[in-house]
Amino acid sequence: MKVSTNKATAAGLIVALGIIYGDIGTSPLYVFNAIIGNRVITEDLIMGTLSCIIWTLTLQTTLKYVVLILRADNKGEGGIFSLYALVRRRRKWLVIPAMIGGASLLADGIITPPMTVTSAIEGLGILPSLLDMPTQTVVTIVLIILSLFFFLQQFGTANIGRIFGPIMFIWFTMLAVIGAIHLTDDLSIFRALSPHYAIRFLATYPHGFWLLGAVFLCTTGAEALYSDLGHCGRENIRISWLFVKLSLIINYFGQGAFLISHFNGVHVTEQAKQTMGINAFFSLMPEWFIVPSVVIATAAAIIASQAMVSGAFTLINEAIRLNLWPKLKLRYPSEARGQIFIPAINVLMFVGCTGVVLYFQKSSRMEAAYGLAIIITMISTTMLFANYLVLKRIKPFWIYIFLGSFFIIETGYLVALMEKFSHGGYMTLMIGGIMFIVMFVWFRSRKIKNRYVEFVRMEHYISKIQELSNDRSIAKCATHLIYLTSADNPKEIEHKIIYSILNNKPKRADIYWFIHVDTMDAPYTSEYKVEHIIPNDIIRIDFKLGFRVQPRINLMFKKVLEDLLENKEVNIISRYESLASNNIVGDFQFIVLEKYLSQDNELPFIEKLIMKFHFLIKQIGLSEEKGFGLDQANVTVEKFPLVVSPASAIKLRRIE
Repeated sequence: MKVSTNKATAAGLIVALGIIYGDIGTSPLYVFNAIIGNRVITEDLIMGTLSCIIWTLTLQTTLKYVVLILRADNKGEGGIFSLYALVRRRRKWLVIPAMIGGASLLADGIITPPMTVTSAIEGLGILPSLLDMPTQTVVTIVLIILSLFFFLQQFGTANIGRIFGPIMFIWFTMLAVIGAIHLTDDLSIFRALSPHYAIRFLATYPHGFWLLGAVFLCTTGAEALYSDLGHCGRENIRISWLFVKLSLIINYFGQGAFLISHFNGVHVTEQAKQTMGINAFFSLMPEWFIVPSVVIATAAAIIASQAMVSGAFTLINEAIRLNLWPKLKLRYPSEARGQIFIPAINVLMFVGCTGVVLYFQKSSRMEAAYGLAIIITMISTTMLFANYLVLKRIKPFWIYIFLGSFFIIETGYLVALMEKFSHGGYMTLMIGGIMFIVMFVWFRSRKIKNRYVEFVRMEHYISKIQELSNDRSIAKCATHLIYLTSADNPKEIEHKIIYSILNNKPKRADIYWFIHVDTMDAPYTSEYKVEHIIPNDIIRIDFKLGFRVQPRINLMFKKVLEDLLENKEVNIISRYESLASNNIVGDFQFIVLEKYLSQDNELPFIEKLIMKFHFLIKQIGLSEEKGFGLDQANVTVEKFPLVVSPASAIKLRRIE
């Protein structure tokens, strides 16, 4: 469901609650638990960290994302790759922060489902009858939920997605009500609104700075506000955020007041958690409401997971179209716009999530791996947005203010989160690093190949192609022969295509078609242009497709044919006399040129590794014909060697 960017509606506000706020909305489940873990609860600790939470939500989430970043809409769409598409022509190196940010966001998508679902299920341990509930029981329940969750992805979320908004409304209302009930436990908690307590905490509390890593968890879902801009609309996000932020802050206030009044001076060890049932979130609940709250929290956690998984599918689809990821099989479970299912990514995320649950087992251990990836994404977004401001001709003074302020804030969080590296953060960086390597190799190998692609002038070969078309001594290959070309200039063509037509088993046809696909910066552009190089003999079609539009060339080509026939610009009737007399349409044959790395290459060591890794990845991804959505029955694949760096001349002496 797509909502207008420019105005807020009641339906849009409900949709925004269901799509955007799952991650940031479930943060009360674990933020204070991460703060008090293995520490003595004191007023200084609670007041200081609560003030940090409030001002993190204000500066990082509200100011940076809701007020500023949402302005960078790409034809109504948002997200790090949408932002990159807006600025990529300004600086070539901007692809690096875009890839780093995208890879980190994917890594975050693998840690979020285990973290949120485990935190919700652990709430059952507050019940007196379940205080001794084995960790393995929690792990089993979480794995069952995640298995069912990923299994259902293939069917899409168009139907169940309608209930996400109402469920999240119930969740945020519950947060506000439960938090408000406990405000009276210690009304002095409102002092935390002053940034003085945050500053004093960071300056005086022993190792207080390193607790910023736990505080940061309150804003981990901020990137989703921008990523889902196209689904919800800017004004719907901004208005709904007021309700969400208020609910979150009230709940955090309630947790803080409760902890000070009930557990002041308690050292929160693992034993204390089990024997005393200490849980900063679920301890707020009356005993009769614990089970219902766990059910509601689990539903909210699943919605948060769904947002991350759907976001991962969209992110990969954009990366494929921007040539930052190998082509993968895409499925469309429903007619709803934006509904994409990528089986390979679904399996990857399921395996990753399962591994995280089995490795860490407890949410308190997962916290160590959580947050490190998303802060890297936020830093990347900051860099790209600064370049966007340059394009918008914002005064340099304000750009430097933006960069300087958020560089200090986000670098501080990054340093604090690095303290978690040895405790599990390495896993997040490892996952993100693998994703980045795939993106970098795919992008860099394409650049290496493009250096050696030989283009020739089309005009030099037009007459030769015409002669071949009229040469009845050669058996006809097809009535219509179609090639995909990477030549941006309509007056040029790859030499390998000319070689395929004229030299490699000469291919006689009545009409030769050359199709070029250009990825546009605007997300949903879907246009084409036709150039009749030789009317009814040689025709070029240029498709201009947005980076969110899947290139289904077979279907698109048929649509172009219909338009050309309607305008009487082309005759597709077979030129065989017997068939022409009966108005029988000729056959269509796509020729796909598939490259393989020739042994006759002398590359530098690094480039050799990149190219070998590229072809290894390519074996896992889709073939060229499947990637472009071609009908297998009408495709012929020709393999040719890719010589990116020819070997030096071989010295060979003839003897008698």
